[in-house]
Amino acid sequence: MHLTSVIRIAFYGGIFAILGSIAINCQSANPQDEQAAEGQRLAQQYCGTCHLPVDPQALDKQTWHKRVLPTMAPKLGLEVWQTNHYYQPPSATISLNDWNKLVAYYEENAPAKPRSTKPQKSSPDWAVFELVKPTTKANPGSEATTTLVAIDATSGQIYSSSETAPALTGWNASLSPSRLAALPSPAVQAVRTTTTGGTSELVLTCIGTMLAVDQPIGEVMALNLNEPTRPPVSLARQFPRPIQSVPGDFNRDGRTDWIVCGFGHNSGGLYYLKQRPDRQFERVTIKNVPGATQVIPGDFNRDGWLDFMALFAHADEGIWLFTNNQQGGFTEENVLRFPPVYGSTSFQMVDFNRDGKLDILYTCGDNSDYSRVLKPFHGIYLFLNKGSHRYEQAFFYPLNGCTKAVATDFDLDGDLDIAAIAFFADLKEAAPQTFIYLEQQKPLAFAAHAVPIHAYGRWLCMDVNDWDQDHDPDIVLGNYAKGFLNEAGLRPTWNSHVPLIVLRNQTRNPSAKTLADLTNHQ
Repeated sequence: MHLTSVIRIAFYGGIFAILGSIAINCQSANPQDEQAAEGQRLAQQYCGTCHLPVDPQALDKQTWHKRVLPTMAPKLGLEVWQTNHYYQPPSATISLNDWNKLVAYYEENAPAKPRSTKPQKSSPDWAVFELVKPTTKANPGSEATTTLVAIDATSGQIYSSSETAPALTGWNASLSPSRLAALPSPAVQAVRTTTTGGTSELVLTCIGTMLAVDQPIGEVMALNLNEPTRPPVSLARQFPRPIQSVPGDFNRDGRTDWIVCGFGHNSGGLYYLKQRPDRQFERVTIKNVPGATQVIPGDFNRDGWLDFMALFAHADEGIWLFTNNQQGGFTEENVLRFPPVYGSTSFQMVDFNRDGKLDILYTCGDNSDYSRVLKPFHGIYLFLNKGSHRYEQAFFYPLNGCTKAVATDFDLDGDLDIAAIAFFADLKEAAPQTFIYLEQQKPLAFAAHAVPIHAYGRWLCMDVNDWDQDHDPDIVLGNYAKGFLNEAGLRPTWNSHVPLIVLRNQTRNPSAKTLADLTNHQ
């Protein structure tokens, strides 16, 4: 036999052996594994084009079956009736056969019940804070629906607004209220600025409507603090549910421009208001998608031009860097992405590990959309800056329904602590964690203080600043007492009338009561 024949026989013999092995393996393969792989492929193909695909384990079977999948089907052109029956019209972008495979993938691989959050150890104490409550209510007899709290450290005043009474209210050092201005809709953010002419202004972002609808009736308004009796003037109108406006001279012409986050609903956007010499504004759309939530400006590439980071919290959730192109526009780059079930709520840029680079403190916990169950991935995240716009997760603290976190040195010991609120906390608990204070004791190791304020309200908004002007940071919390309840039959146990409270920091100036208590215990 020729050598070539031996090689040929050996070659084909090997091929036959391999093919035989493949055939045997195919016959013995688990059909469920094949279905899961096919479902995962379809999820990547049809869901991953709009946002990060969601793992079936993220939600329970019932939530996928009754709420999320029936909501997603129309986005692919399918029609839905009786909650979870589907029909494929000619315009659908997915076949009914593939959709059924996708549904089976999620429902068969999801847990039977929602995954629970592992309880965290915390101390029910006041830490460095004492409670200060208003002496009177801003709107006596009405239910608290506070949408804005902001500390003006310059004047020592607190500003607030509410859904039921769309006005701007000021609270003095004794927390006595006074009505400052009528507003067309609830204010959700306030920024104190100074014009080029030296006028102090309070710029207000008015949301238009708290309802999740597509109504572009929000606006940005300015109140002259030098003449507070004059009504506020509108800087720009017809925004889709704007929730933040951030000032900055983005084109270096010496005038203050604004970036406006129009969260919207099905439509929304991120907008650039360029100020003209006549103090009118030219509106430019930077990104035409809903979910714009928060902007933090800064010269991130150190070229002398102002850039900004932006958080988007609808569908394709994440944080993007918008770099100033020095020609009146911006180029965008994603730095962090999150699945659409996260419900992103806030972020802060702060140097946590003292390496000279800004890290990202991020929270997620919005639970008012289609999957209204407690989620173990809701909470507080810290991503450390590794350079070249790369961030790596270094810390996570689970907190059901987390709404906002602020890092600063509350106890003045030289490191950063964290205060956080959770509007969608587990409200069935005897003492819901609607507020948590994380005291940093060593690098990224925190002692959790469950400050006992859950009975005083349900906290939708928070601001941190030096309210009493004693050079330590205080906290004001806004109470939105009604609605947005995900637990069937839940009866609110919190105060529904007090619009806000202050957690006064006692680090520099303990109260007389606290000093007396300390004396009595010595």
